[in-house]
Amino acid sequence: MHITPKTPEVRVPRLVGLMALDARETARARGLFLNAPDRPDFPLTVVDYVVRQFPQAGAEVPRDSMVYVWFDFGEGEGGGGVREPRVPRPPQGGLQRELDRPGDAFEVSSL
Repeated sequence: MHITPKTPEVRVPRLVGLMALDARETARARGLFLNAPDRPDFPLTVVDYVVRQFPQAGAEVPRDSMVYVWFDFGEGEGGGGVREPRVPRPPQGGLQRELDRPGDAFEVSSL
């Protein structure tokens, strides 16, 4: 059990990138509560990763404050990478374009 010092203000830890279980433990160790508006089953969530938090890491808040975390990206925040085709497309061929086609392996050359 981790006992936190009795100070009126605490700094919010960085929770983004942590798994749900680790985020809960980190917040609890600082004397903060954690809530996930997008997960009604948050107490049972273990391996999902935090992608957003409020207040941001480093903010000073009163002890026993609520920190909100999200496990899914919001509208327009990304999260899936770019899925559009590359234009112009890369040229076809690879090594075939750079090397000559092999001829007859037993071709007799005239000197």
